[in-house]
Amino acid sequence: MSGHSKFANIKHKKEKNDAARGKIFTIIGREIAVAVKEGGPDPNNNSRLRDVIAKAKSNNMPNDTIERGIKKAAGDANSVNYEFASYEGYGPNGTAIIVDALTDNKNRTAANVRSAFTKGNGNVGTPGCVSYMFDKKGQIVIAKEECEMDADDLMMMALDAGAEDFSEEEDSYEVLTDPEGFSEVRQKLEEAGIAMASAEVTMIPQTWVQVSEEEAVKNIQKILDLLEDDDDVQAVYHNWEG
Repeated sequence: MSGHSKFANIKHKKEKNDAARGKIFTIIGREIAVAVKEGGPDPNNNSRLRDVIAKAKSNNMPNDTIERGIKKAAGDANSVNYEFASYEGYGPNGTAIIVDALTDNKNRTAANVRSAFTKGNGNVGTPGCVSYMFDKKGQIVIAKEECEMDADDLMMMALDAGAEDFSEEEDSYEVLTDPEGFSEVRQKLEEAGIAMASAEVTMIPQTWVQVSEEEAVKNIQKILDLLEDDDDVQAVYHNWEG
């Protein structure tokens, strides 16, 4: 993954989301609702909710909005009927794309996802057709400009907390964990006052695909844009080295 500026990627995502902040807040709001329904409204006893709150804060979601979302989900648990759905498929040039959704209507979401792939000259495949090309990992990205700690000290702290891997990029540090250990590692870094640009369980490609043909690049971008504009879509993972 060297050569990829994870922090620049995250900054780009955030800047993009600032123009459509309602979208990211909708995504996190649904995650809060599902987390509360599964584990209750107290983040001290609900690690999934703790992680969603951390994600909300890293996306500048106001505390009162977070608290309102928790109270609403706790007080009206029966109305929280989002289901998780995952789709896999191919973009142009054999690029692999995974789409995670939280939806109250799987038929609508499936149709929208299929349409996005078709419009970008891609196609939805069967479950498992591309996910084997990715590793599910907890990923924490720390911007160098916001971290005064020495790289070696930060690495030791992360590894002592249970991280699997630590790497240094041009403008950031990356901490990788197994999905089960993510919450504990993130919490220990947070307690140590480490500011995180991003902290989430994600799908990391094992290899990246380069696409140079202009039409193919446009089509991949079209698929990704249509998916990201869909309110049901929570996350999109791909191996396009864009």
